Amino acid sequence: MKRALVTGGSGGIGAAVCRRIAQDGGHVYVHANNRLSLAEELAARIVAGGGSASAVAFDVVDPEQTRIALETLLESGPIQILVNNAGIHDDAVMPGMKPEQWSRVIDVSLNGFFNVTQPLLMPMISTRWGRIVNVSSVAALVGNRGQTNYAAAKAGLHGATKALALELASRGITVNAVAPGIIASPMTEGVFPRELIERLVPMKRAGTPQEVADLIGFLVSDRAAYISGQIVSINGAMV
Repeated sequence: MKRALVTGGSGGIGAAVCRRIAQDGGHVYVHANNRLSLAEELAARIVAGGGSASAVAFDVVDPEQTRIALETLLESGPIQILVNNAGIHDDAVMPGMKPEQWSRVIDVSLNGFFNVTQPLLMPMISTRWGRIVNVSSVAALVGNRGQTNYAAAKAGLHGATKALALELASRGITVNAVAPGIIASPMTEGVFPRELIERLVPMKRAGTPQEVADLIGFLVSDRAAYISGQIVSINGAMV
């Protein structure tokens, strides 16, 4: 049984990804930062449904805390599937953006990617099989007003994805990014009313977390062994 870590696993997309990986036969570590109870509830539901899961909590921004948590997970063996889904919004137009708004968003999405991924690489390499998927955003492809920090962080993930894919290509490890557009969630309901979605999205609807999870489920499977270094959009033809 392959072992998977999904950061930000207690959120909408993250939870769907956790369920999909467990459904496909993996043991999934549902990660949370300060919402461990939600991760534990999701892991319990997965187990009750016949899957294999457990919850883990640490702050991806804290290198030492992350290292200690990952060392504990690695005591049971390598993590072969990693989905870097942790990310936050802290929106403001650039002229009014505070330095801490810039730094925090970069820290979680980009520095968090390094803090989580780097310690897992050598154990993964030793197995000669691995899948890394970085969850990005359509904002990294086309920009978005009020999200210069978020777009910069996610665009940075694109460069990291392509470079790391080259480094790991000969080791049986693929590295890709998935860039969702407007995905239905409690958070987006207040930001993207139906009329706006119909104007922005040619398919005239928001995507679902399950649709994103199905794409990620494919990318972390054996069937996607020759796909690496790619930024895969899922946005209803927005871009």
